[in-house]
Amino acid sequence: MRRVTELDAVVLGLGASGFASACHLAAAGQRVAIIDSRDQPPREAELRDRYPGIPVHTGGFDDALIARAAEIVISPGLDPRHPAIREARRRGQSVIGEVELFARSVDAPVMAITGSNGKSTVTRMLAAMAGSAGVDAVAGGNLGPPALTLLESRPDAALFILELSSFQLESTVSLKPQVAAVLNLSPDHLDRYDGMAEYAAAKARILQGAGHAVLNADDDWVRGMDDGSTPVSWFSAGQASGAARWRLGHVDGVDWLMHDDQPLLQQRALPAMGRHNALNALAALAMGEAASWPMPSMCRALEAFQPLPHRGEQLGIHCDRRWINDSKATNAASAAAAVAGMEQPVVLIAGGDAKGQSFELLAAALAERGRAAVVFGRDADALARALASSAPVECVADLKTAVEAARRLSRPGDAVLLSPACASLDQYTDYRARGEHFRALVEALADE
Repeated sequence: MRRVTELDAVVLGLGASGFASACHLAAAGQRVAIIDSRDQPPREAELRDRYPGIPVHTGGFDDALIARAAEIVISPGLDPRHPAIREARRRGQSVIGEVELFARSVDAPVMAITGSNGKSTVTRMLAAMAGSAGVDAVAGGNLGPPALTLLESRPDAALFILELSSFQLESTVSLKPQVAAVLNLSPDHLDRYDGMAEYAAAKARILQGAGHAVLNADDDWVRGMDDGSTPVSWFSAGQASGAARWRLGHVDGVDWLMHDDQPLLQQRALPAMGRHNALNALAALAMGEAASWPMPSMCRALEAFQPLPHRGEQLGIHCDRRWINDSKATNAASAAAAVAGMEQPVVLIAGGDAKGQSFELLAAALAERGRAAVVFGRDADALARALASSAPVECVADLKTAVEAARRLSRPGDAVLLSPACASLDQYTDYRARGEHFRALVEALADE
């Protein structure tokens, strides 16, 4: 028997995604209500200005109100195992997210990117390449703006390029990307998933209905996502070059980005430093080729591409050291890739909330490239124990002291890399605040 409902939708959470969902539903004439567990949601005043008739309920989840809706729209940060959401599903209510609303409404092609690391960079690389190819594209999603905000502001866009997290993909069923990429998979968010298999399954949802897939041939979890139903372009650092048309290669003493054994672009020509960014560029090129973009224009765009703030961001040469802000590296795999990608000896600054991770990958990378490591924050002791066999390690209380120690431990010509391998919430509001503090500390060195 069909349920009788008073509301078309209840939106749970009034952050950026929930706000975009509420506005989209209200603009379509839907009967919608908002619930947020916080007493003062960040977008409440803005929503009341735009749509004063939408009821906003704060301070907790009202199960009776949720039960009155045909559909529940959840924000990505809300764990779908929450009792209110489980109960909604038990009643037979549809539980979706903002990206699902977008997928139901968009007419233009979509390119979609996910992975544990590098997805924001590949999204921005694709946007730059689209512009160079003359394609009127807009980019956003997980890195912002939300997909529905893009659709509202640019309904005439010829292409939408979206970074999507596993949290967003959990509640998405209708998205059918023209091209979809899974860059890599490493242990992350395992407080939300019952192991890597469940995490990988959430990521693999991006491939459902995709016209073409771009996958990492070096990653066991990603290789396992190929079920033969979708054409695949594989990329590789070289280990799986037999399967990968896109790979890194070494020709006449020079490192190249290769396509079918044809050198395309010298790795050192990329402003985004490191092997991990060369792999990001390969993935972007493979996606662009699948969309029939001209190769010369894509390579020109990559040569001009500047890394995003806090993602391998070059802060310049100070005190004869190269300082790099990679504050976005909130897991060990991302930090390990950043260390491994450096050409000179590295003094690593790391630390924060380790989220129960193993640091074996980071220790191995540091053993190859590390001059020393400076660790700080909540889990500094655990990080120090994990890295001690790879390089000299110094424990300090905070980032300011870490910068001072890194300067002392490094030598002229070295790189000092903030790549924390940990979440920032033990000392900062987010990774951006941590990165901005690092930038200010480094810039202060120029005055000494």
